[in-house]
Amino acid sequence: MNSNTNVETKKKVFRFISSVVLVVTLATLFGVMWYLRLQNLMNANRFEGKGNYVMIALYMVLSLLVINTFNGFEFGSARISILTMSQAIAVGVVNAMEYVIVILMIRILKHLWRTLGYFAALTLAEAVAVLVITYISTKLYRRLFPPFSILNIYGDYENDLVTKMNRRDDKYSIDGEISCREPHEKIVEELEKYDAVLINDVPSEIRNDIVKACFAADKRVYFTPKIADILIKGSEEVNLFDTPLYLCKNVGMDGVSAAIKRMGDILISSIGIIITSPIMLVTAILIHMYDGGPALYKQVRCTIGGKEYKIMKFRSMITDAEKDGKARLASENDDRITPIGHFIRATRIDELPQFFNILKGDMSIVGPRPERPEIIAEYIKEVPEFAFRTHVKAGLTGYAQVYGKYNTTSYDKLKLDMIYCEKCSVLLDIQLILMTLRVIFTKDATEGVAEGETTAKVHK
Repeated sequence: MNSNTNVETKKKVFRFISSVVLVVTLATLFGVMWYLRLQNLMNANRFEGKGNYVMIALYMVLSLLVINTFNGFEFGSARISILTMSQAIAVGVVNAMEYVIVILMIRILKHLWRTLGYFAALTLAEAVAVLVITYISTKLYRRLFPPFSILNIYGDYENDLVTKMNRRDDKYSIDGEISCREPHEKIVEELEKYDAVLINDVPSEIRNDIVKACFAADKRVYFTPKIADILIKGSEEVNLFDTPLYLCKNVGMDGVSAAIKRMGDILISSIGIIITSPIMLVTAILIHMYDGGPALYKQVRCTIGGKEYKIMKFRSMITDAEKDGKARLASENDDRITPIGHFIRATRIDELPQFFNILKGDMSIVGPRPERPEIIAEYIKEVPEFAFRTHVKAGLTGYAQVYGKYNTTSYDKLKLDMIYCEKCSVLLDIQLILMTLRVIFTKDATEGVAEGETTAKVHK
């Protein structure tokens, strides 16, 4: 067993132990509340003895599933703030589910608010526990497992990936670089000096040789995928012959899954409209009172197959934001955004009217974000594959919204959206919907493009 394999084994053991500590702590806090408060509200005969253990075990299973859905067990990988937020939201979801279960079991309305108070107190206590456990585990992880020394093998295109990775100096240490155009023998000799290799926007034929060399030398490899890599990743094995064969179906969801997805869109958008209608009413009044302009605005966007439709959003900019007729994204410190606009954009309230687009069928809850035809045309000039995003219906949230930012380059957005196109399923949609709750509280997810630019950078 080489040193890298040994380190990876230790990391997995550490994450497993940290995850067990987290889940057991949450279940223990729930158990304390159950025995001290909730058990007394139940039918004593029904919940004597082992019945109590069943409820605690149920809570533990739900915690495990929901926290995993929110990627809440990535100790040492994610930032403490992001990881804690994911875990806290997951805990809130679990407690909401348990609250509904308990209320259905009690079936006495007079205990409704008292039980809600118990769960609110539990959620607060668990939030503190989550913060303490995550902080200690992350700090200990970083001390036990210092970052690997990485060689950056760069290609012909410039990007800011190295800058992004350097911001996570707790995880990555890029200590050297070499051009992919150097002789292969020189690259192989250089990579022997490092723990890992970053293959950064390198042509496929050169990258393949480097990957083989890294495999032979037992070096871990980070690489930026091409569009073809993402398409191939969704392929299936065909084991009918003695020659390895892979199949890329490229058909998206099957008919049954698509029907379930549409029913889910109708249900969620209807509930969304009902629940958020007070917020939408107040927002509309405030926007109109600010400058006398319309509260809503409609804009042409593209959905599946390039079909155009009019998206509805709350107006966050001045009424003549594009009086020159030129389409452009919001930039950092954009003076076209009104004070109310800054708030509704940061809180995503400006997106709420899109529930009506979803109910109508123009959009889905999950899918690539719809772009304006003019901006799509601009992107396609540099990245022709950008049109691939319209192979599925546009969505309110999606892969690029959860894992990207407003100013993520068009090529990276395309890659994220193509990952969704290849992996799309009802279960993935549910996970992305839940993950969106975390994104709402992430400030940099709404960063604008740089001043003076009309679209996000391409960087192919």
